[in-house]
Amino acid sequence: MGIRVGKAAPDFVAQAYWRGEIKEVRLSDYRGRWVLLFFYPADFTVV
Repeated sequence: MGIRVGKAAPDFVAQAYWRGEIKEVRLSDYRGRWVLLFFYPADFTVV
């Protein structure tokens, strides 16, 4: 599966922190809406 500029992002499921709790979100839940994704790959890890 390749990711290309200008093409739709593949659907995925991830955990998200929202209003004091962890919930599971799916990209397809936001179809037709603007979505900004960001992450910290090493956040909350002991270095």
